[in-house]
Amino acid sequence: MSMGKRYVFNSKTLSYEVKKRSKRSRFFRSLTLFAVSLGMAMFYFWLYAYVLDLEPPKTALLKKKNAEWCSRVEMLNRKLDESSEALTSLQMRDDDIYRSIFGMNDIPSEVRNAGFGGVNRYAHYDDVDPNGLLKKTAVRIDVLTKKTFVQSKSFDEVAQLSRRAGEMASCIPAIPPMNPDPKKYRFTSQFGYRRDPFTGRSKRHTGVDFAMKPGNPIYSTGDGVVESVKFELFGYGNQVVIDHGFGYKTRYAHLKSVGVAEGMKVKRGECIGLSGNSGRSSGPHLHYEVLYRGSHVNPANYFDLSITPEEYATMVQGIADASERITLHPSHQKKRR
Repeated sequence: MSMGKRYVFNSKTLSYEVKKRSKRSRFFRSLTLFAVSLGMAMFYFWLYAYVLDLEPPKTALLKKKNAEWCSRVEMLNRKLDESSEALTSLQMRDDDIYRSIFGMNDIPSEVRNAGFGGVNRYAHYDDVDPNGLLKKTAVRIDVLTKKTFVQSKSFDEVAQLSRRAGEMASCIPAIPPMNPDPKKYRFTSQFGYRRDPFTGRSKRHTGVDFAMKPGNPIYSTGDGVVESVKFELFGYGNQVVIDHGFGYKTRYAHLKSVGVAEGMKVKRGECIGLSGNSGRSSGPHLHYEVLYRGSHVNPANYFDLSITPEEYATMVQGIADASERITLHPSHQKKRR
């Protein structure tokens, strides 16, 4: 007999015949085998995954590679942290030291921390990075790159100004505005709050005052350009404002007369007028101010009254002689023509 076949005895023919199965019987037999196979598969999966806590080799390999990439991205983020801290230190040093030395304005925070346009700039990371790690890292790299570019441009500006350091040294206010002869002046009012001589109330004094007789020469305390020359009857009277560049300006007020005009270039030690008693003044004196980046600062930090009158006179005369030589030089005369 053949294996897998069932035989029945036929009493009529007195012989064994193959028993034919119905379609229904074959269907249920196949269904039973499928159910048993499925059950065995599920049993082995449960035993493999939950009891023995094992994973398919392919899944385990993918998880291992994913963990390696996550570790690399985290290491990259740590490097970004270090680079960001170093850049922040450079930014603070740039604003507080380098740009301050050369009278440059700080770079606004909205410029340093400017973002990027487009809301869907990083949308392509959403499909491959459900945890957002790659997207976050990409954003940090772009921001750091932008900040580095801004800082690089700032250093270019500082380097350009540093090449003008000699010019800057001659422009910053650095001498008394008059010959410091103790016989000719008296230091009468300091910078800061004081009792107003007219109202008697406490009021901030934005400069320093030197009492002196009218007619004493007043000198520019640094190279620059005359920004304004004007008269205020109930204010500073005859006054001169000089823009020295690099964030510095000086004001000379209550003058008797003015010897310069707006737009003129002046040198340190060049006479710009004579002391007087014009405007709202309680007596003949010079009111002298120093402004740095738009704010009043203490002028006493920008001159040394210990210089002798002879040294001061020699310096002023030397500047006058140098200016005269420049004016009389043939090449200079050609340029003026």
